[in-house]
Amino acid sequence: MEIKLPDEVVTIINTLESAGHEAFCVGGAVRDSVMGISPCDWDITTSAVPTETQELFKNFKTVDTGLKHGTLTVIINHKPFEVTTFRIDGDYEDNRHPKNVLFTPDLKNDLARRDFTVNALAYNSSTGIIDLYGGQNDIYNSIIKTVGDPDKRFNEDGLRILRALRFAAVLGFEIDPETSLSIHRNKNLLKNISAERINVELTKLICGKNAFKVLMEYSDVLCVFIPEIEPALNFRQYGEKHAYDVWEHICHTVDTIPDDRILRLTMFLHDLGKVPTHKLNEKGDSTFKNHASIGGEMAKEILTRLKFDKKTINRVTFLVSNHDFEPPETKIQLKHHLKNKTPDDIRTLLIIKKSDRGALSKKYRDISKGTSQTLAWLDEIEKNNECCTIAQLDISGNELVKQGFSGEKIGARLDELLDAVIEGKTENKKSHLLTYNI
Repeated sequence: MEIKLPDEVVTIINTLESAGHEAFCVGGAVRDSVMGISPCDWDITTSAVPTETQELFKNFKTVDTGLKHGTLTVIINHKPFEVTTFRIDGDYEDNRHPKNVLFTPDLKNDLARRDFTVNALAYNSSTGIIDLYGGQNDIYNSIIKTVGDPDKRFNEDGLRILRALRFAAVLGFEIDPETSLSIHRNKNLLKNISAERINVELTKLICGKNAFKVLMEYSDVLCVFIPEIEPALNFRQYGEKHAYDVWEHICHTVDTIPDDRILRLTMFLHDLGKVPTHKLNEKGDSTFKNHASIGGEMAKEILTRLKFDKKTINRVTFLVSNHDFEPPETKIQLKHHLKNKTPDDIRTLLIIKKSDRGALSKKYRDISKGTSQTLAWLDEIEKNNECCTIAQLDISGNELVKQGFSGEKIGARLDELLDAVIEGKTENKKSHLLTYNI
């Protein structure tokens, strides 16, 4: 198979080979190329030791990314390319990083330390693909399998457990049975992995096209770093409204919502508040009073613990807390919602509601009529700049101060006036608002 290499990669490989060194593209770029996917990043591995690589690229802009481990980043046309010396990893003492590395002149030794067979492929134009571990066959058969003994690979680097799940979800691959058993067996190694690395892999996983299957099959692995999931597993929901237990319902909603990271994170966490709020009504049906607000608090705790950024935490917490939003029955009801929600909030909550309802029993799934009407009202409100917020009122607190209002009474009065405008009891004109009586 011939792979079309970017000009910058050709320049790097030619520069190394012209000096008598071996050089190959390696890893994900080769895997993606075999799959017919355009690679985002190109990594190069070489027999040249770091000092030799530095000398060869002294006329280029470079970054000493990790010379101790053999990596120099070469920047060509403002694009970074990591160039790493063939190496053998030393002993792993923290289930994450090798204590030291040994440089080797043999590509075979370098490929032997790779995580999965699909990532242990090397390529250059003169040699073609070098595949020592059946990576191409595993790509064609859609399989994720470790290079060599899976227990050894995962004990070297516990993050590989989550990377296996991520690759399976994103690529739509199955995990090899022996590799799968090892993942379940070694899942607690994830306790040694930083929250930052977990959140990166988890986000990619839940945004993958095969997320549902992975989340269902490896829920025990997720419980290692999100123990709040465990009570939801096999937690039955009683009543004709419900088609699945709590966790399976969650997984279906993740699967059906668009693969936007905020939306996927929201659905991944949205119903964890159901278990602590569960009660049975007089008919024997499940009820979950305040589960959205409780779930919002849980989501905030989980995302904070996993070191997500504040913007993500705040947005997902808001959406989880409000995910029970129903399409309003009247335009006035919608305007009341818009007092403390933006039109974008409403549109997003409708997307969430569609996914949430889609994972109920069939007769409860269709909200298309209510959604269409709400969106039409939203368009009208925005087009006509209809008053829905205090900021849109034709008076401010200053006018109320002149009328003798002070402190909290100013805000309360503005809120009363806004309700009156929304409900059509008065016009949004200063003269009307100043003389309006409740």
